[in-house]
Amino acid sequence: MSATPPRKRVGVLISGRGSNMVSLAEAAQAPGYPAEIALVISNIPDVAGLDRARDFGIATATIDHRPFGKDREAFERAVDEALRVNQIDLLVLAGFMRILTPWFVARWEGRMINIHPSLLPLFKGTHTHRQALEAGVAEHGCSVHFVVPELDAGPVILQAKVPVLPDDDEETLSQRVLVEEHKLYPAALAEVASGRAKLEDGVVIRG
Repeated sequence: MSATPPRKRVGVLISGRGSNMVSLAEAAQAPGYPAEIALVISNIPDVAGLDRARDFGIATATIDHRPFGKDREAFERAVDEALRVNQIDLLVLAGFMRILTPWFVARWEGRMINIHPSLLPLFKGTHTHRQALEAGVAEHGCSVHFVVPELDAGPVILQAKVPVLPDDDEETLSQRVLVEEHKLYPAALAEVASGRAKLEDGVVIRG
């Protein structure tokens, strides 16, 4: 009988309440889940997500981007060093409100994923629920994708859909999508951590 492979050590970057991080931490408690949340880093001090991570016994760090001024790569090198010291295998963006440089994206290519509140390639950027309502689409949702240098353009790993109801506003639609995000992100991380989904030559390969 073959031994169970070691779980992948996952780092999570947050900037706020960390609700998707919590869904990942809860999923990682299940026996057989192929990843452990080993480190949560916030670029903003004292956010609620740090306290929530500590409640799970997860190591946390704050690397405030503001002292670095406009030198985004210097900030990212500090983040990268913390990830290296903590022996992180995979990186998850969970409400991390910073645009990453090509240097950092290249360094974590194929090992960094993000969740976006739309059915990519539709509605990139911000205010996705407003964009969906203004477009009059019948379906909306969320996508987990590998991170590439172009914003919200990475190959999609998994998606979840919700109906857009006639009386929806941004708040009701966002809440319905968030419920799906909390299920989709753990499922997608499991796909990547187990090796069932890999990024090769710009596309997702399943095996």
